[in-house]
Order: sequence, then C-alpha cells, then structure tokens
Amino acid sequence: MLTKQNAMKLSGLEPLITTAQSNFINIGERTNVTGSRKFLRLIKEEKYDEALDVARDQVEGGAQVIDINMDEGMLDGKYAMTKFLHLIAAEPDISRVPVMIDSSKWEIIEAGLKCVQGKAIVNSISLKGGEAEFLAQAKKVRRYGAAVIVMAFDEDGQADTYQRRIEICERSYKLLVEKVNFPKEDIIFDPNIFPVATGIEEHRRNALDFFEATKWIKENLPGAKVSGGVSNVSFSFRGNQSVREAMHAAFLYHAVQNGMDMGIVNPSLLEVYEEVPKDLMERVEDVLLDRRDDATERLLDFAENFVGETKTREKDLAWREESVGKRIEHALVKGIVDFIEVDSEEARKKFATPLEVIEGPLMDGMNVVGDLFGSGKMFLPQVVKSARVMKKAVAYLQPYLEAEKAKNKDTSKKGKILLATVKGDVHDIGKNIVGVVLACNNFDIVDLGVMVPLEKILEKALEEDVDAIGLSGLITPSLDEMIYVAQEMERKKMTMPLMIGGATTSRAHTAVKIFPEYSGIAVHVNDASRSVPVAQTLSNKASHSDFKKKLAEEYTKLRDGYLSRSSAKEYLSLEDARANKLQVNFSEEVIKKPNFLGVKVLEDLDLAEIRKFMDWTPFFITWELHGKFPMILEDEVVGDAATSVYNDAQAMLDDIIENKKLSAKAVFGIWEANSVEDDIELSIGGEDLATFRTLRQQTKKAAAASNIALSDFVAPKETGLTDYVGCFAVTAGLGIEKMLEEYLKDQDDYKSIMVKSLADRLAEATAEWLHYKVRTEYWGYASGEQLENDELIKEKYQGIRPAPGYPACPDHLEKNTIFDLLQADRIGMTLTDSLAMYPASSVSGYYFAHPDSKYFGLGKITKDQVEDYAERKNISLAEAEKWLRPNLNY
Repeated sequence: MLTKQNAMKLSGLEPLITTAQSNFINIGERTNVTGSRKFLRLIKEEKYDEALDVARDQVEGGAQVIDINMDEGMLDGKYAMTKFLHLIAAEPDISRVPVMIDSSKWEIIEAGLKCVQGKAIVNSISLKGGEAEFLAQAKKVRRYGAAVIVMAFDEDGQADTYQRRIEICERSYKLLVEKVNFPKEDIIFDPNIFPVATGIEEHRRNALDFFEATKWIKENLPGAKVSGGVSNVSFSFRGNQSVREAMHAAFLYHAVQNGMDMGIVNPSLLEVYEEVPKDLMERVEDVLLDRRDDATERLLDFAENFVGETKTREKDLAWREESVGKRIEHALVKGIVDFIEVDSEEARKKFATPLEVIEGPLMDGMNVVGDLFGSGKMFLPQVVKSARVMKKAVAYLQPYLEAEKAKNKDTSKKGKILLATVKGDVHDIGKNIVGVVLACNNFDIVDLGVMVPLEKILEKALEEDVDAIGLSGLITPSLDEMIYVAQEMERKKMTMPLMIGGATTSRAHTAVKIFPEYSGIAVHVNDASRSVPVAQTLSNKASHSDFKKKLAEEYTKLRDGYLSRSSAKEYLSLEDARANKLQVNFSEEVIKKPNFLGVKVLEDLDLAEIRKFMDWTPFFITWELHGKFPMILEDEVVGDAATSVYNDAQAMLDDIIENKKLSAKAVFGIWEANSVEDDIELSIGGEDLATFRTLRQQTKKAAAASNIALSDFVAPKETGLTDYVGCFAVTAGLGIEKMLEEYLKDQDDYKSIMVKSLADRLAEATAEWLHYKVRTEYWGYASGEQLENDELIKEKYQGIRPAPGYPACPDHLEKNTIFDLLQADRIGMTLTDSLAMYPASSVSGYYFAHPDSKYFGLGKITKDQVEDYAERKNISLAEAEKWLRPNLNY
C-alpha cells in the first residue's frame, strides 16, 4: 500500500496525488508528434489553437497527465515545446492536469522545465550515455522539482529480458537515491514494453517479462513507480483496431495486477477488460502470458480470418524401390522431403550411431549435390531444396544424437563460418543463400540474422571460434559499416578472415576501402557459388599466407588502378557545373496540372492485378540463374532449372493471392513545385511543405553534354510557372513474417527464400503499377498511354521515378523527407537507423513528369558540392560524407 511517505505528488493547476486508491494513472498520448500524425501536422503548420484542442480532448477523455513530445526532424523542438507549454498555461481546462515533458533531447526537456507550471514528469533519462551524464541530468531534474521516468537502457542498449530489466532498474535506483538523493517516490521506471505476436521466438516473453519486472520493481525498489507506452505491445496488429484495443485492455489488466502505476495510452479508446469478447480475450492472453506454443498463430488466424494452405504434390514413386542410401541420395538431389524421416529412421537402424547416418548416406548425398552444383549440373534453387531435405533429416535424428551423447564436434565438417547482415540493413536473401550453399558443402554456419551490430558480430565470432566472418549488405550505408567492422577487428588484433558480399559491395570497394583497414584477410565474394572455394581456403589456416599474398597483389593493383583513374578525371567546380545544367523547355503547354494534389493512401491492393506488372528477370538473378525472361526458360544450360523454379514461384504466388497471405499497400503524393538551383521546393495552396535536395554531376563532360541534377527537370522559380513533383512509397511485404515462421518450423529454406524473392518482385511491380496509375489517372499527363509490360520494363513511358540510394540520387537521407511527407508509417513502412526500408520488400522514390526527364548516374563529386549539400541539409560535413561516401572523389 502507498503510504504518505512514498505517495508521488504531481500538479498542474490542481494536485494529483498517488494513493492506494489511485489505481492507474492514464497519461494521454495524442499530444506527441511521434505518435499522432494529426498533432504533428498541426504543430508543423503552426495551428496551435487546433493543437490545443487535441490536448483538451485528452483531458476530457480521462487523461490525468498529458504527454507532450516535439521530437521530429523538421521541427524546431525547443521552440515548439516552449510555445505549446506557454499556450497550455493560459487554458485552465488543460493546465489543470500535470504535464509529462517527453523528449530524447536534453535541451528540449530543459526548455520545457523552465516554463512548465506545477510539478511535471520528465520523460526520460537513462544510463545510455553513461553514469556521469545520467547523474548530471538527474540533478537538474531534481533542481527543477520534477519527477522522472528512467528508461531501462544502459551503455549496452535497451533491456530486452527480465534479468536485464531488473539489473538496469536496480542500478539506476541506487545511483539516484544514493548519489543524487532523489526522492524515491518521484522515480518512475519504464521497463520497456515491446511488441508481442511478431512471429519471432525471442519476442514470446516480451509482455510476461514486463509484468514480472514490474512486480520485482514494486517489491524491491521502495517508493518507485512503473510506467510504459502501452500501444507498443500491439504494434504487430497495426490497422486492426479491435484487436489492438483488446490487447491494450488485457495488457493493462495484468500490468496493473503486477503493480504498474501509470501508462501512456489514448484514454478515449481504452476498451473495458470485461467487455472484450471471450474468444478474442483468450487468444490475446495466450499471447501476452505465453501460455501456448501456437498462441501467435491462433491470434493471427482469429484476427485475419486466415485460411490454411493446402498442399498437393505429384509423386513418382519408382525410386522408392532403391536401397536406403540411394533413396536418401535421390531425395537430396531432387529436393523431396516426403519420405526423408522414414528413410532416416531405416538408416539409423542399420548404423551403429545416428552420427554415422549423417556422416554416411546423408553426407554422401550432399557431396553428390555439391559436385553437381560445382560442375554446373545443378543450380541454386535445386541446392536450396536439397538443404531443406538435409535439415529435416538432421532434425529427425537430433534427439537420438543427444540421447547417445554423441561427440560435440563433427570432425568431418570443413569449417565454421559466421554470417551476418550488418547493422541498419534488413536484407538477407543473399546471405541466406550463401548459408545454404555452404551448409550443403558441409560447413557449420552461425547465422546472426539482420541488423547485427559489429560488437555482437565480433563477440560471437570469438565465442564460436569461427574460421571466417561473412558480412552482407544491400544498401550503401552498409559499406561503411563493413569498414567499421574491419577497423575494429584490427584494433582488437583479430586474425579471422573477412568475406564481404552483397548487392552494393564490389571487388573495387573491398580493395580500396576495406582491405587496407585490416591486416588480416578481407576478400570480396561475388556470389554464392564462389563462396564455397573461398570458404574452403579460409578454413585451412595453412593456406592463409599464400592466399593473402596473392590477394594483396591483386587488390593493390586494383586499388592503384582505381585511384589513378579517379585522379585522372577532370571535375568542374560546383558553380561551373551549375552553369552547365541541362537546358529544358518549360511552358504551360509542357507542364500538365495533376488531376489530384495532396497525399493518397491505397490499401488492400489487388495482387492479381499487380502480378501483371512483374518483371521476372531479376527473380532469376536472385537464384543465380542468368538470362532474360521468358527466353531463360528455353536456355540450353539453365532452362530446366529456370522452368522448375518459375513453376514453383507461380504456384506459391497463386496461393499467396488466393489466400491473401501477403498484402500490398501504397501511399503517394503530388505537390506544386519549383526548382531553386539544385533544390526542389514543394508547396500546396501557396504554403511551403518541404524541400528535396538534389546533387549535380561534376565530372567534366564532352562538348554539348550537360551536368545534370534532378532539379533540372522542374521549372525554376524565376520562370513564374507552377510545376509539379510527386513521391511514393509502396510495400508488398506485409504478412511475410507468418509465412517465414512456418517455413522455419519446417526447415524449409527453399520456400523461405522463394517468398522473400516473390515479395521483392511484388513490391517492384506495385511501384510499376502505381506509376502507371499516376501517369494515366492521378496526374494524368499520359492519359492516353498504351504500353505492354515489356515496354514498361524498358521504361518507354514519359517521366521517371528515381529512388534515393540509386545512381541519380545516392543520398539515402532524402528518404526521411519522403517518409515524412507521405507519413509512410500509415502503411506499415519504417526506416532503420541506416535508412533501410522495413518491410524489406518495399520501394520508395520520386515522380518527375517532364518529357525530357531521364535516368542518369551522379558519378563522383568534389568536396565543394559535399560542403554545399551539408549546408543545404543542415547537417555536418562528416555526416554528409558518411552518406555520400561512394560518390566522393577525395
């Protein structure tokens, strides 16, 4: 029970005192620019009167505290916080409740503390920046007389387990009480509410760990309170409001039972626990309390009215008459999983130990697969199917291996390779393919997944004593992250070889940027088929010296040649490049006013229609089958394999569309626009919205050739003409996690890679479909367009849709502007720290309509443009260089 000594006292114009009867304090969440798009828009547009109405609605809806957050990249957060708090002070019906000053930036928090009336709550401080910073901020909070929320976050990151939660909270509590003399009753812990029902095994206890940590805090840290952002728990069900509200009601019920004192919620949308339908509540609580292994699937089924898939397969059973060894070989080569458990059991009874089954017929079969693949008689899709069979066999034998306490190490293994997609990058198809191919060639694989920080990569590599580390990445910021890994390995005096791979990597980049940073081996691996001989060499330490010597000669020559070619090029100053801009005809006849201005969201897109816009050639490249579609199906070398994987893709695509296993969404916008030098200023109805920053070619051109920037395709402001520009974001990866989870359970890498590659193709097709709709309907500048799909693939249409991160606009930072303008989170799209799009199967970019607009490559740029760009974007030179590194000529 709360006593007089540990009751927390807050106030606006009226006091708010926590007592035993307080039950639960609702903290209104809608005056937060990161949680309410409406509130963000009102603040951006300086419509503070309407923004006050949002706060008023929260108080009238039952909020006992209002959370105010102004953290947004395009806002002056300090100014917005101060102004809004001053305005609240003049509104007694709002200011009667206490305020929570919410920001990740200390200067904004302090600005709020200086002008808020009453006793506020600061949200938040943490040990993220170390003890010295934590104590300094805590002392200031105490000096201002506020209560404080402490995040369960320390120097090693966010607490994501029960043990980490209680350790960080206990450490923070002792520091506050013993070193700052902070009132115990004014300490509020946020032990991190994370999403559940994500399909990721590690997330199963997210809610339960929070409940148990809350109970521990209340029992062991006298006077301390517990809070949290409740809506986080239902993040997996965005767009399904009824399920989200049920989850919030259930979560709050159990959290309060365990001692939670307050939470950030939308009080007007809180469902009553007892009024949630019993069948829904049962499934929700199964997830929150981790009561069943299939809890996530059952809730997803209930929420999405999921219809289970049916599987059919034609079988030719003649091979079943062969010996068990031949049957296993046949199953591996043909990728047939139906009988592998029966055959593994028969083989187990014939051999002395289960390990001999693996080392004998299973590895014999995989050796046949490896030989066929190496000789070009099998292709990647077939190898991935073979791996699926092998995994099922090993999984079946695993209990027998454990029961007999077989040897810890399979001496027949060729080596151990660690694979990881680097921090900030969510793409893993290529990495997974490499892992499958190496596993099929008898390597142990340690796969750390995606977005892996370098500290974890190196720690795990040492712990597992791997023979080599494989780094993968798709987006250009991943290149820098790979450099950081090499530098840290050098600092730690590590000697493990590095294998570099991924779409943005190259021999040149590895030779020029990574190899010089590491005294060990750093080698670029072009594709999965090349990974096997490289891994075999790296796993044999005796061969390292000769391999490194040969590699050094090759990479040094490549590096010197690259640098000499770069230095030989002539560059214009930025001023001269701008003077040589592309001369484009702008007139009222050329510029077509769009039929629609503003932003439009398109949900539940028809995948059957989008399917017609698919470009299949890149699909085959994913499977390392090279050739143009449809001719590849008749190719003498890869035709049979291509036809097989294509048929499998069609069958899966049929299933996806018929049973709605994936969904596609899109959001796009079109605005008035004019160029100002290399910038494109957007507006609507005379109000400025945002600015796209473009980059200009600087290499010296041949006579009559221009130095182009994307802004050249938009009418300059001085012409007095109103032009137009658009942008878009689409995703077709919604729902993929459930499919991947099923395939993971079935040890089915083939289907896992297949669905990822199909989702990527559907995302690109969605972008193609949407561009067609924009050209012919929403903008309508090509309303009479009649093009076949092959003509669309060849970009025969008018206008372009370049994307940030690609040759014409290599800076990924522009994605922030696009996502903010479109509020892309409304369709489930977000950006990682390295600005990779999530879900991975997503596309975003611009729309330019001028008949002369065309795709081009920026090429290398000089420091004067980088400095100018940094100034235009209001970022440091170092930050600009980080994002433009592949395009720097210095």
